[in-house]
Amino acid sequence: MKKTIGILCCFLLIAGLSFTLPGTAAPGQEIRIAGQFGLVYAPLMVAKKRGIFEKYGLKPVWKEYGSGGAVREALVAGEVDVGFMGIPPFLIGWDKGCQWKVAMGFVVIPVGLVTYDPAIKSLKDFKPGDKIAVPSPGSVQHILLAMAAEEELGSANALDNNIVAMPHPDAAAALISKKGIKAHFTTPPYLFEELSQPGFHLVIDDLQIFGHPFSFNVGVANQRFHDQKPAAYSSFVNAIGEAMAWINTNKKAAANLLAPEFKLSPEKTLEYLTWEGMNYTTAPYGLMGFAEFMQKSGYIKKVPRSFEEIAYENILAFIGNRAGVPSEIESLQYK
Repeated sequence: MKKTIGILCCFLLIAGLSFTLPGTAAPGQEIRIAGQFGLVYAPLMVAKKRGIFEKYGLKPVWKEYGSGGAVREALVAGEVDVGFMGIPPFLIGWDKGCQWKVAMGFVVIPVGLVTYDPAIKSLKDFKPGDKIAVPSPGSVQHILLAMAAEEELGSANALDNNIVAMPHPDAAAALISKKGIKAHFTTPPYLFEELSQPGFHLVIDDLQIFGHPFSFNVGVANQRFHDQKPAAYSSFVNAIGEAMAWINTNKKAAANLLAPEFKLSPEKTLEYLTWEGMNYTTAPYGLMGFAEFMQKSGYIKKVPRSFEEIAYENILAFIGNRAGVPSEIESLQYK
């Protein structure tokens, strides 16, 4: 059988025709991809540098945005086919009727609120004028801060007047220079860079707030792209999976590859890639936990009645539906 396929490939190449393996997109199929900044997006950087999308017959068009809200708007406007954003921005769009679903989980990472002020040990210590930078309203960091505020201060909106929206690179620069903001709710590598500064410390982190790991981002695909280009959709999922697997099995090589992107040394990049809590995985975690809190707190109007409302078939197969009591992966979708 292998010999027959090989002969057929040769014949098609000699004839000047293209040959596509089953399950891959047609050669040169364009896919417009929206990402953001930070170590979270290392799989996209790896895929770009190693030509992984091209292996699957795709022609990627790369676009970067400063927040999940901006990615959401790009998807709504039809500027991109797929995008990576936090669960909250995705749910806000879904609640408003956006025709999209989750195609994959995208990285579990440490997330934390960092300050340089020794007087701020908890959320109760923030004064009205103390500004807290988050990427955008409705971002993962904003919703985590609201969860923590509800628990510690009695109201999800208690710190709303303290919040300022800033892209992570700008907020990190402002915090490290101690200008304009008092704290930054952030992700790697900015989280690690800030915590390495003398006197900087963590006020609260994601595990304290949510109770267990969750997908910091999800890969989101437009329904039209999923339905009309099934081979391209499948190739997109497989390409990201390959990029994740390569990072997990080639940490040192990944550090060498990614170091210039973050203007860090390979040694420092490797330290960050292997920092406690970093997990490059496409497994989804926390979908319903965010949905339930956001509905209760007024950020969205409804909660998905089932995973089928918000996730494509590959995610449904991954999560499963255990008879009796929920499986571990099902339970981890909730807070």
